[in-house]
Amino acid sequence: MKNGETVGIILIEDDDGHATLVERNLRRAGVTNGFTRFSDGQEALDWFFNDPAYPDGRPLANVVVLLDLKMPRVDGIEVLRRLKASPSTAALPVIVLTTTDDPREIERCYELGCNVYVTKPVEYDAFIEAVRRLGFFLQVVKLPQPMRP
Repeated sequence: MKNGETVGIILIEDDDGHATLVERNLRRAGVTNGFTRFSDGQEALDWFFNDPAYPDGRPLANVVVLLDLKMPRVDGIEVLRRLKASPSTAALPVIVLTTTDDPREIERCYELGCNVYVTKPVEYDAFIEAVRRLGFFLQVVKLPQPMRP
């Protein structure tokens, strides 16, 4: 990204406490971008794919998805699968941010196309530090331009 550009963050997280900690600590790390939060996978999929104003998906530029795996209604694995299967969202960077550290789950997420897998530490200070480092990453990441119809 060029200087002055910001990355929009789409946070898909069902735990209100984790969502607040992620946003607050990304801001403390210097991330000033806008946040859009969905509390379950179905809300996120509806936003990406079912808005009548955008029948082929929303035009998304400079957006990163932070995705939890364990959520009600539609889990993060299905959200990841759908995002990466659609031409309108396949290039979106998806960072899985979850408490799951099962190697099979990690491998599955990479097979489905996640770009980064971050395990949320259970210990509070370690969780804050992980989010702070993620914030530094989001300030320097280069994102692909969205596909044009």
